Amino acid sequence: MPKVKTNKTAAKRFKISATGKMMFEKSRLNHLMMNKKGGGRIRRMNQEGVVAGGERAKVKRLLPNSL
Repeated sequence: MPKVKTNKTAAKRFKISATGKMMFEKSRLNHLMMNKKGGGRIRRMNQEGVVAGGERAKVKRLLPNSL
């Protein structure tokens, strides 16, 4: 039987929290237009997001060894 391999692209973008939630970093937080974004918006974007219910199965399939 072949090895079950992790999708490395997904492994760089998602992580599994200690409680089992699938977390991701929010986008649009790099160098472009940072002076136009307010402080509250930047603080919200610094928090990690949780993968929505419909996407969990897809992410779980890409990360078989991390669960």
